[in-house]
Amino acid sequence: MTDLASAIPAAPSAPPLRLVLAEDSVLLREGLIRLFDEAGFVTVASYGDADSLLAEVDALRPDIAVLDVRMPPTFRDEGVRAALELRRRLPSVGILLLSQYVEGTYAHELLAAGNGGLGYLLKDRVASLDELRDAVTRISAGGTVLDPQVVRELLARRTDPVAALTPRERDVLGLMAEGRTNAGIAAKLVIGVGAVEKNVTSIFQKLGLDDSGSDHRRVLAVLTYLRH
Repeated sequence: MTDLASAIPAAPSAPPLRLVLAEDSVLLREGLIRLFDEAGFVTVASYGDADSLLAEVDALRPDIAVLDVRMPPTFRDEGVRAALELRRRLPSVGILLLSQYVEGTYAHELLAAGNGGLGYLLKDRVASLDELRDAVTRISAGGTVLDPQVVRELLARRTDPVAALTPRERDVLGLMAEGRTNAGIAAKLVIGVGAVEKNVTSIFQKLGLDDSGSDHRRVLAVLTYLRH
């Protein structure tokens, strides 16, 4: 008798995410390529500067662009400016800034559109391959992943926080900005998920963010807080 389960073809697996990478350090660039390969992604092209990536990215149509912040020729903000150009030209491409530096002004500009699909992680704070894999996967799905230090830098730029938010709500909002789920926020603050949901609902209400059926409200909540 034929095994019915074995006769049913397995569902095709999703193709691996395709990445392009811009990093001026040859050793780090090659190391990242190997890490992404181990994480199950495909690096379709890598570059030592942002201009070279921009010159070819339209033809490559990657899922994710990974960029250092400071690259030739000035080693100031080339990667962030390239990310802004990518966001303008190819808004469906996710962007991961992977750097040693926090450029708060440009990070805020990247977040300002509220589109998601963006990450900003600090190289020396990426603790594991699983963490890197999770970040890339979440960005490709339209999520936002921010290192806590990046969040602190962005929040520090504001001298007039939204007065209506309670201290607990500000804690929740900061963890939302890091890309944590409600369950992750609950675990971090050692409170129930129901309590987190109530805080999130209150934050949305106080910041005047109507339910549009999109998870981007979480990003917009952070941006509204930063702009106040």
